[in-house]
Amino acid sequence: MAKSSGLNFNLPSVDDLFSTEEERAEARLEKIVNLSPAEISDFPNHPFKVRMDEAMQEMTESVKQYGVLVPTLVRPKPEGGYEMVAGHRRKKAADLAGLAEIPCIVRQLTDDEATIIMVDSNLQREQILPSEKAFAYKMKLDAMKRQQGERTDLTSATPLQKLAGKTSRQILAEQSGESHEQIRKYIRLTHLIPEILELVDNSVLKDQEMLQIALRPAVELSYLRKEEQADLFAIMDEMDCTPSHAQAIKMRQMSEAKTGGERLAKDALVSIMKEEKPNQKEQFKIPKEKLSRYFAPGTPAQKIEDTIIKALELYRKRQRSLER
Repeated sequence: MAKSSGLNFNLPSVDDLFSTEEERAEARLEKIVNLSPAEISDFPNHPFKVRMDEAMQEMTESVKQYGVLVPTLVRPKPEGGYEMVAGHRRKKAADLAGLAEIPCIVRQLTDDEATIIMVDSNLQREQILPSEKAFAYKMKLDAMKRQQGERTDLTSATPLQKLAGKTSRQILAEQSGESHEQIRKYIRLTHLIPEILELVDNSVLKDQEMLQIALRPAVELSYLRKEEQADLFAIMDEMDCTPSHAQAIKMRQMSEAKTGGERLAKDALVSIMKEEKPNQKEQFKIPKEKLSRYFAPGTPAQKIEDTIIKALELYRKRQRSLER
């Protein structure tokens, strides 16, 4: 039996056999190509919302007039077509403007490389919601950890494995301009149910007609079980208020004291919510069921309040006219 020589020969591919080095180098260069938006799918679990706001309307008008001036970045999919990495808003504006094609840079990227580029390109926006930062930071941090061989299941303030003197979270903090602790807080928000996470976004949008909750109490609430969060959201909606930071800490402590999967009782949540908050002004509340016959479902709280005040003013004028 003949022995193997032990030599390994790297056989050239068919493409290498029938192309010159110049042709192969040119093929590796990135080019700008025009692609139909229908050929490009969104990035999986894209954390940044494409909002139909005034900025989008302005972008759409610009695209109608000048086209897409800055090419988007896409990567080819194994099954065919392309996946958007950077340029979701430009693609949406092109759709609204009725463009048949948009300029794209096609780049071969791994999942982790694409994730990091997608997050970095979107963090340049003027307004980023807490929910967007939460999932974006988590996606990027997990991708960085996979690249550095770190564990990806650590989202608490525990020591992390270090590589070259710095952890992935420390590098992320330097790149984003946020502190290590602030990034931890944002990532904790990914443990909130969508309904409560939306209240955190409302605090940034300054929507006075919607319930709002600040970042610090929201982080504490993220430690509650999903069922407890659902109960709490129903209570907040009914009472038309959200817990203070101190109240949220108390809820977390009571929840963590439960063992064997035992659930924090709704009565306990209600009791905490009824505790007077620091500097809380005395409020007069009317149960929603008593107002439901006068207002359509979904009427904003501020509109209900304004209508009641106007009605009371008319009532007072009428009473004064009768007293004359």
